[in-house]
Amino acid sequence: MTQARTTVGIAGAGIMGRLLALRLQHAGHQVTLFDRDPIECGSAAAYTAAGMLAPYTELESAESLIYELGQRSLSLWPDIVAQLDAPEVFHSGGSLAVAHGQDAADLEHFNQLLARKLPGEPGIAFLDRQGLAELEPELAPQFGNATFLAAESWVYTDTLMAALADTLQANGALWHSQCEVSELQAKLIVSANGRHHFDWVADCRGLGAAEDLPGLRGVRGEVIEVYAPEVSISRMVRLMHPRYRLYLVPRANHHYLLGATQIESDDTSEISVRSALELLSALYAIHPAFAEARIVATRTNCRPALLDNQPLVRLEEGVLQVNGLYRHGYLLAPAMAERAQHLLDATQSSVKQAI
Repeated sequence: MTQARTTVGIAGAGIMGRLLALRLQHAGHQVTLFDRDPIECGSAAAYTAAGMLAPYTELESAESLIYELGQRSLSLWPDIVAQLDAPEVFHSGGSLAVAHGQDAADLEHFNQLLARKLPGEPGIAFLDRQGLAELEPELAPQFGNATFLAAESWVYTDTLMAALADTLQANGALWHSQCEVSELQAKLIVSANGRHHFDWVADCRGLGAAEDLPGLRGVRGEVIEVYAPEVSISRMVRLMHPRYRLYLVPRANHHYLLGATQIESDDTSEISVRSALELLSALYAIHPAFAEARIVATRTNCRPALLDNQPLVRLEEGVLQVNGLYRHGYLLAPAMAERAQHLLDATQSSVKQAI
């Protein structure tokens, strides 16, 4: 007799919800997703993020847990991409940390931190101008040295989100799009489409879970996308900045994303003049040819964060909660999905043993 597959209902289909669904589906579970947005687009923070997978640069300000989860995610991403019909979504060219003269002390501090926390790490190289010119010739005129982090990577976020949706549905996932979830309980999701019963329920709604997760807050982030046909930079660039953690992330066909501001606010309105000026000034400082770039889009969103800025995975009254990925959504989501699956499987095994 064939055993019925475990059913899992997942509220929230951002990057966390989709990667958890993919992992559970791959493990043999029947997955159903609920999301307030259409499948192909929406208000999730995943659509605003630059898609950086940069655990080394996070050592400067984040807890060691973020680095450890980020390293685990880096090891998981190739297997995830292998399940998708979109090999172009993942890029592993490494990143460069640079600074102008007035911020050179910040880069030196960062280098000392790397040497202290990761002594002898083979994937870190401290470059002079000549070494930088060999990797990224167009950056060498502006910067006398750089730190190369060979393992850091990035994903094309929009392409990845679409590929995940296509794969999940092709493999049998059910999807209730444009369907607001009003209530979550053990084994039950209540939505605009009715009451839905499952063996397990997971909450991956990000800020949509604020009523059920005390202390959850939004942290505003703003990014700018530009088209710069006169610029050829093939790696992520981290520019030391007195106010923000600034990254330049390459996209296809001379498109680049610059982000991101980090503001304690749940305001999702348009980018402010101050932020736009600071981001664009930083962009021009990275490469003077960005002066003639065309602004394609500005994007603003709020990322879900808990009071300690640490990610959360737990079973609370029968609901699997995964939240608080803060500004590390794409970096942490694979490892958090793995932890969530292990927690669910361990709990399910305990229940079966008790029965």
